[in-house]
Amino acid sequence: MRTAFRGSVFHCLADPGEQDDEQAIAWLEDGLLVVEDGLVAELGEADALMGSLSGDTRVEDYSGKLIVPGLIDCHVHYPQIDVIASYGEELLDWLHRYAYPREMMFADEAYAREVAAFFVDELLKNGTTTALVFGTVHAHSADAIFEAAASKKMRLIAGKVLMDSNCPEELQDSAATGYEQSKQLIERWHGKGRLGYAITPRFALTSSEAQLEAAGRLAAEYPDVWVHTHLAENHDEVEQISRLFPWSSSYLDVYDRFGLVRERSVFAHCLHLQDNECRLMAESGAAAAHCPTSNMFLGSGLFDLRRLRGRQVRVGLGTDVGGGTSLSLLKTMREAYKVLHLQQQPLPPGRALYLATLGAAQALYLDDSIGNFEAGKEADFVVLDPRGTSISAHRTALAASLGELLFALIVLGDDRNIAATYLQGVRA
Repeated sequence: MRTAFRGSVFHCLADPGEQDDEQAIAWLEDGLLVVEDGLVAELGEADALMGSLSGDTRVEDYSGKLIVPGLIDCHVHYPQIDVIASYGEELLDWLHRYAYPREMMFADEAYAREVAAFFVDELLKNGTTTALVFGTVHAHSADAIFEAAASKKMRLIAGKVLMDSNCPEELQDSAATGYEQSKQLIERWHGKGRLGYAITPRFALTSSEAQLEAAGRLAAEYPDVWVHTHLAENHDEVEQISRLFPWSSSYLDVYDRFGLVRERSVFAHCLHLQDNECRLMAESGAAAAHCPTSNMFLGSGLFDLRRLRGRQVRVGLGTDVGGGTSLSLLKTMREAYKVLHLQQQPLPPGRALYLATLGAAQALYLDDSIGNFEAGKEADFVVLDPRGTSISAHRTALAASLGELLFALIVLGDDRNIAATYLQGVRA
């Protein structure tokens, strides 16, 4: 199958940085994205390519709209979609008051599948085509989200949560059962279609040393799977980690001691890091997921993008629902802008989109497959409609440049501005 999509096309070739380096950005005001068998075949000016299309090529015209790579969520909890917008509390209290009681309900397999199906539909509705996802401690919660993603042919990475201490008894596994169930899930799902597995200790606070050792053993046995957990989100959390692991030199040192800091390790938040932790993340190839809406909602702190990118740490955006307040990465980009603005750090629109596309793909080590429109990559993309709402239509009509148009969409946009979401060239 060969299909061509016409419209304004924007993607990043590298990190545009704080000045939106034009060499890192590609924009075609009237572009043509040609997709063949689910992969990007060509991208160029529409006038130049239209005449060379074969007679059986179907053309979809999105003139007046903006075609961008599929958005990538580097950290989100699908079971917490049920507790999004729950009032008050900081991180640890919020977990006990809202997240843990709701996650207990996922002992019911049918309920887990119902929520997983709803969650995947909501991701696609918001233009998210790839996500790194937390389940619950129940092994079937991972089965449920993988099944839901597979039914849409969506790229998704997930894992069952590992927790054997400092959490409700109903949500505890053990070092042995967590290892065995994770191993079975890896064998069942990792590399199947567009799916990948993430070894998922919730955070060091809820895993014993025995469980962290077992997680590290899995990471050694399966070097191509991901590691997905939390790091330095909240001051109280950091202090409790130092008391629980008195031998450690830092929070990240706990994970490193058990072999969990490496390429394909993604640490959510990373707000309160020591310099040696930033250095270790850079040297190991680990990545940070910046989750601005949850960091503000839970009062956790401000992410220092300049510090981490200055050390060449990989960074992508995460919605972190349900502490996060929206599955929309457009909304997440605008909150990231505010967080950085408070620290006298610019976030121009091209770089904001980079953090949700190519930057996020690099954080997940998937940039050989997704993240921009280089030939041969999977054709996951989103069509943004500047006229999706009356206010965005009014504002974008006055935009004098691509940067102004894109920034207005980031500030004003939501799911109503998502005209279409495509997975491998097929509308989701």
